[in-house]
Amino acid sequence: MKPSRILCNGQKLATLIFAAHLSAMALTAQAGPGAETYNEFLEKEVIYPDDAWQDYVTEVGERLLAVSPHAGQTYTFVVVDQPHVNAWATPDAYIFVTRGILAHFNSEDEMAAVLGHEIGHVVGRHSKKSIAKARMGEILGWLGMFATGTSAVHGLANTVTAASLAGHGRANELEADEFGTEYVIKAGYNPRALLDSIQMLRDHDDFQKTVKNSPTIYHGILGSHPAHNKRLNELVIQSQHIFPEEIADTERDFYEMIGGLNFGDEVATGVVQDGKYFHGTLRLVVEFPEGWDVRATPVEILSENLQGTTDAKISVKRQIPPDEDLSPLEYLTETLRRDDLQEGEEIYVGNYPGYIASVEVASGAAQKRMIAVVYKDGGIYLFNGELGATGDSEEYERQFRETVFSFRAMTASDQRLINNQKLKVVVAKPGDTYAKLAQHIPLRAHGEETLRVINGHHPRGEPRAGDFIKVIE
Repeated sequence: MKPSRILCNGQKLATLIFAAHLSAMALTAQAGPGAETYNEFLEKEVIYPDDAWQDYVTEVGERLLAVSPHAGQTYTFVVVDQPHVNAWATPDAYIFVTRGILAHFNSEDEMAAVLGHEIGHVVGRHSKKSIAKARMGEILGWLGMFATGTSAVHGLANTVTAASLAGHGRANELEADEFGTEYVIKAGYNPRALLDSIQMLRDHDDFQKTVKNSPTIYHGILGSHPAHNKRLNELVIQSQHIFPEEIADTERDFYEMIGGLNFGDEVATGVVQDGKYFHGTLRLVVEFPEGWDVRATPVEILSENLQGTTDAKISVKRQIPPDEDLSPLEYLTETLRRDDLQEGEEIYVGNYPGYIASVEVASGAAQKRMIAVVYKDGGIYLFNGELGATGDSEEYERQFRETVFSFRAMTASDQRLINNQKLKVVVAKPGDTYAKLAQHIPLRAHGEETLRVINGHHPRGEPRAGDFIKVIE
């Protein structure tokens, strides 16, 4: 098997990004929701920085477009650097697919099936029929914030996408199926891939619900109607008159391309690198004093000085915002009912307002306590610190303040920097099982199940000797 063609951050991509920036400057207030979303993704650096994949998806999309009623029209195909399994189309002919959905395909034909379906939504004007343009722009704005990890909307994004993008309705989804089936067949792809791609999405949906207890996002050909597979089988049979005499060659070697694709979201579990703690769930970065021990829960980061005789701690915890609009100081005094603040001051951590103060030490062995609160993207983050009986109180206050002022939002570049997980293609050997293969991958949880679902063998299948199998490294 040839080496992967992945070309990260290439000169060509830099040229495209520069050109896109110029295009963004020229956009008027009438820019469509797809263009607006694209430019938001560009600004937030969540377009997958890989020339080969951007070109590959465009090549397959253009091949499908050439046999559609929109042949010759301008479509933009974009790979988004997000781990979620998702694809969507906008009325102004932007087709977005995530690297997460690419990782679950097992052939170019399956990828073509999803792209064909999304083109079908544009041809059918489904977004314009089901959602007013202003509403579509609002939805895609939410999608943009979701993709960039803004904490204020991270928990709401699934609800928004499920309620709004699924709003195409069953009639429109079936029409997109019909259009997509025609384009896939006319373009020379294997029509069986239509059914394979649906099964992949169904398997992923089941995996998310039964294994990870997490909702899915993708709205498209997965569908919810029990007769959906039957309907697609009928569409394939009814389309036999347009079958080409032979299946055409694919644009590229799919397994050669898939090796090296970034996979998952390692940062979601929390990563320490160069003294900084990246917490993916909270979407924040904070730098603790050098040499301190750092650990985390889904809602809190705990740091402790375990060196020498100094007993010092600093924690950061996300709080539930109050029902009323309060300043940071009012939040401390009214919501948390703190009446022990001393030498406090209003602060700004970057653009985020906050408040920092010493805390009166009335009892216990501590010689100094400190507290701070920072408002970020609709969330409230509470810093607590305590210095034990030993140690320099002035030095500790300096360390606490530096920790608070190091606090910032996580960027797409941060995620890319520390998420080193990639797909690798191997040839299964006799006796290989997903349980055995999972022992050699970096996933901390659900490794066996994850390998099974990305290889199309969910829920109980096993690799066969000689099969190309995707693993994670």
